[in-house]
Amino acid sequence: MTNVIDGKAVAAALRLRVAERAAAFAARAGRPPGLDVVLVGEDPASQVYVRNKGRACEEAGMRSAIHRLPADTTQDALSALLDRLMADEAVDGVLVQLPLPAHLDERAVLARIEPSKDVDGFHPANVGALWLGREALVPCTPWGCVRLLDHAGVKLEGARAVIVGRSNIVGKPMAALLIQRSATVTVAHSRTRDLAELCAEADVLIAAVGRAKLVGADWVKPGAAVIDVGINRDAEGKLVGDVDFAAVAPKAGAITPVPGGVGPMTIACLLENTVRAAWRRAGYGALDL
Repeated sequence: MTNVIDGKAVAAALRLRVAERAAAFAARAGRPPGLDVVLVGEDPASQVYVRNKGRACEEAGMRSAIHRLPADTTQDALSALLDRLMADEAVDGVLVQLPLPAHLDERAVLARIEPSKDVDGFHPANVGALWLGREALVPCTPWGCVRLLDHAGVKLEGARAVIVGRSNIVGKPMAALLIQRSATVTVAHSRTRDLAELCAEADVLIAAVGRAKLVGADWVKPGAAVIDVGINRDAEGKLVGDVDFAAVAPKAGAITPVPGGVGPMTIACLLENTVRAAWRRAGYGALDL
C-alpha cells in the first residue's frame, strides 16, 4: 500500500516545535525572533505567498514585517532598504520574495543580505557552506523535502536519487543535501537524454521542473519514494504537481500529494530557519529542532 506523505501534519508538528523555541528565545532575549519580508511589485502569487508567511510567523509567536515596494523600485532604493534591515538588531531573518521585476539584479540583491540573516539560504556564503557540509542556513524547500523523506522512513544512505530540475532554489541544494546523506545523486533536466528511463531507475525521485503531470507511472520504479515539488494549474484550473499523482501513487512506495505535500513544509522550514538565525546571532549555541 502506498504511503502518502502528509506534509500538512509533518509541517504542523515542526511549527509547534518552532513556536516552543521562539518562546524560549523571547524569554531570554526580551523580544521575539523577527522576520522581515521584502516584496517588490504586485505579482498575485507572490502576494499570497508573502501573506501566508506573515501569518505563519505570527502563529508561531514571531514578529513579522512586510515591506511592500512598487514595481518600479530602483536597485539603489532596494539596496538601501536591505542595508537598513541588516543594521537592525531586531531583524533576525530577511527574505526577498522572488521573482523580482526584470530591471533588478537578483544576484546583487541576494548578495546584499548578510549570511546570518539569509533565511532563504541563497547567499553565496550559505550555498558554499552547504556544499562543503558545514553549518548553514539551507534553502527551505529542499530541506523540507529531506524532512518528509525522513518522516516516511526512506533510507537515503546508498539510495539512487534522481532530481529532475537544476534550479538554484531546489535542484542544486537538494543534490547537496542528498549527497550529505550518502545517496548517489543524479541531477537531470530538460536536456537529459532518456529522462524517463533514468527516472525509472531511481529509489528516490524528486520532481521540481514546473510542468504539470510530467512524471507518469512509467517514469517510476516500483516502491520508489516520489517527492513532488511542482505547483501548476491543469487545463481545468486545478492545482497539480509535476507528478501524475493518480497514475503514480499505486506504484510508489511513498509519495507527496499536491497540494498538501512539500508546500506546507517550505513555510515551516522558513520559520525554523528564522528561529535558528535568531538563536545563532544571539550566541545561544546549538538549537535542537
